[in-house]
Amino acid sequence: VQLQASGGGLVQAGGSLRLSCAASARTLSGYGLGWFRRPAGKEREFVAAISWSGGVTYYADSVKGRFTISRDTAKKTLYLEMNSLKPEDTALYYCAADRSRISSMKGDYWGQGTLVTVSS
Repeated sequence: VQLQASGGGLVQAGGSLRLSCAASARTLSGYGLGWFRRPAGKEREFVAAISWSGGVTYYADSVKGRFTISRDTAKKTLYLEMNSLKPEDTALYYCAADRSRISSMKGDYWGQGTLVTVSS
């Protein structure tokens, strides 16, 4: 599985941004895809995940109600719609894929990061 993330940028607090992740694979059936982020100087943390086949979603508490993960199975593209952004959402965002339960996703395949900067 190859992943290519895009869509990062600079946005003011309270604004919105949508990240995309294009996946290349013979099939994504049985995979979960998700988003992680790494704030500067901190550990990488889980953000959200979705089961590719069934569309079941799972979110970190810190983004629940503000972020929405979705996928377009025909385009093999993963999205992360981010609303009500806060400065603490500033991080390098990565898309990932693996075959584990989405609630315990660790990521076996990774895309390159896309930087999201939220100004106050």
